[in-house]
Amino acid sequence: MKEAFLGLIKIEDRKVARARRHKRVRKKVFGTAERPRLSVYESLSHIYAQIIDDEKGWTLVAASSLSHELRQRSLSGGNIAGAEAVGELIAKKALEKNIRKIVLDRGGFHYHGRIKALAEAARKHGLEF
Repeated sequence: MKEAFLGLIKIEDRKVARARRHKRVRKKVFGTAERPRLSVYESLSHIYAQIIDDEKGWTLVAASSLSHELRQRSLSGGNIAGAEAVGELIAKKALEKNIRKIVLDRGGFHYHGRIKALAEAARKHGLEF
């Protein structure tokens, strides 16, 4: 195992803690056809979001900071402005497919910063959760 130190917390410990939080969240959060799941993942430089129907195992809508629409606007996914743009884009695509109500799966990440910005932008542009 890679054991690089970042302050007092090992990187592997942070990954394990996030995986544990994600497992705990996924026990409660399940996407249905009426109310699909908005799954969010963030890396250091990008942020990804997809709306999933867990009953069928289908991804209904996806958007990320690597999406063509956002690359043209030259937004970074590593900051709050980029996360807000991804939230706006995912909401726009979801509304085109008549998806209004969703459940949020924050992916084991804490609800602040980019995750919070993406969620609030999606709410602001018409998604309900």
